[in-house]
Amino acid sequence: MKGVYQHCGKKHLHRYLAEYDYRYNYRQKNGFDDAQRADALLGGIVGKRLMYRDSSYQMVGQE
Repeated sequence: MKGVYQHCGKKHLHRYLAEYDYRYNYRQKNGFDDAQRADALLGGIVGKRLMYRDSSYQMVGQE
């Protein structure tokens, strides 16, 4: 593994590979500049929700 990644567990391997797939497909050699890469990246999040919630966390009033 290159760069800042020292270890990638099996659970997150698909995310690591998806990131490198994106970087490779949207590199400058393929004719993409920074603005086009940002547009493609932000266009991929439309309609998706990102939620980080600990399963042991309880909201106030739900004891």
